[in-house]
Amino acid sequence: MTNATSGQDRRRFLRNLSLAGTALGLPWKGGSPLSGPAAIPSLSQPATHAAGGGCWPDGIRMPISISMQFEAGGEPETGADSPFPPTLQKGYVDLPAKTWFQYGYREGIPRLLELWDAFGVKVTSHMIGQAVLNNPSLAKEIVQRGHEAAAHGMSWTSQYNLDYAAEKAFIKAGADAILEVTGQQPLGYNANWLRRGEHTVKILQELGFLYHIDDLSRDEPFIIPVNGRDFAVVPYTLRNNDIQQVEGRYFSTADFRQQLKDEFDQLYAESAQRRRMMSVSTHDRIGGTPAMVQVLREFLAYAAKHPGVTFMRKDAIARFALADAHTIREQVYR
Repeated sequence: MTNATSGQDRRRFLRNLSLAGTALGLPWKGGSPLSGPAAIPSLSQPATHAAGGGCWPDGIRMPISISMQFEAGGEPETGADSPFPPTLQKGYVDLPAKTWFQYGYREGIPRLLELWDAFGVKVTSHMIGQAVLNNPSLAKEIVQRGHEAAAHGMSWTSQYNLDYAAEKAFIKAGADAILEVTGQQPLGYNANWLRRGEHTVKILQELGFLYHIDDLSRDEPFIIPVNGRDFAVVPYTLRNNDIQQVEGRYFSTADFRQQLKDEFDQLYAESAQRRRMMSVSTHDRIGGTPAMVQVLREFLAYAAKHPGVTFMRKDAIARFALADAHTIREQVYR
């Protein structure tokens, strides 16, 4: 194939994908922000496949998928994770912790939204149902700017210990809140601290979800069998995660900057031979602080300089994984 022919094919592919790509978080020029349920992209060309395994659609070497967790406003009055020690007497509201969470929707998400726009990046926002109901205008704005609204439960609580009916009602209530407020039907799910239960994935399949992220086992998406059908897993991260590394007091912002770069460099090198993706996780009241946004800005600029790097919403990754014959399949999954 000549360079001219290859260039024409690439331009044709990008034009076709741009019709639906922006709605799924692919930063193709000429797209418009998503204002309703996510569209299904029509991939005009199959993925190219290197010697080490399946790769991504033509022109993409490695996607970076960013999570922006929308949790603030959905936390309980007492007992939620915060920088303050759990020393309050029973029955008292943790007032300083409450202001820490308020920062997430008053300052954090607005600042992050401006950052994503500056780089043309579309992210996946896992939203707690109660947080959405308490801040509907912000939830709507996230979707109107072209980001994915994914589900994160109805409230800030565990679900692994619920029976089947109670867990299904819990998941559905959160998804319904997102749909009611934003007009977007959630297709992805994230359990509180990734702790899904024995029935969670079956319930998600029954409710029409396409994927979940509560898995740390790979650096690429894969498919599992659920209720006799395919279901996608788009792996999450604790390594490139602000709540784990920065708010967990393991890293400074400078450490986090270096972590992101080192992780990217290794995965990008591997992506020449096999399918790789990079996951980054931000949380409203942590990743949206001034110092962390500066770190993220520097990382986005660094990553974007590399050929074949793009930023994809998780629903786009899940749809591609489900459609591509080279995606890894697990026969048994727990």
